[in-house]
Amino acid sequence: MAILTSSGRIALAQSIMTSPIHLAWGFGDPDWDVSPVPESIDDYTLVAEIGRRVTSQVRFCTPDPDGEIVVPTGRFRESIDPQRHIFLRFNFDFFDAPDATIREVGVFVGTQTQEDLPPGQTYFEPGDITDPGILLVIERVPRFDRSASVRQSFEFVITF
Repeated sequence: MAILTSSGRIALAQSIMTSPIHLAWGFGDPDWDVSPVPESIDDYTLVAEIGRRVTSQVRFCTPDPDGEIVVPTGRFRESIDPQRHIFLRFNFDFFDAPDATIREVGVFVGTQTQEDLPPGQTYFEPGDITDPGILLVIERVPRFDRSASVRQSFEFVITF
């Protein structure tokens, strides 16, 4: 039986890191407030996307019990050498969907946007997207209401 090797996993991580990476957030389903519905490996999009932001930071990382990167799956430290773990940080701006209710987030790779958008634009609404790309990670989060006084940040470590 063939297996995916450690070097193959590093190659996948490297490939993902060279692709456009965005975090999309969405309204989700208000029924989730009462009865949460788990994520599925068969999900390929958000239920009700509001917008998405380009990644703020992408780095290789490696498990380390004393690492400065802390996520629900453990602690990691940045690595200059290619690894099978990548750290992603997304920093939304104050006025990205400032009055929205958020229940879901998803990391997408390969998103393509309209060609006539202003140079340097890093937040995109659904009408700005020509190809959503591939959903890599999805998470249903406890409902929270956005505020223009909060700069929302999300961090993930994805292991290949």
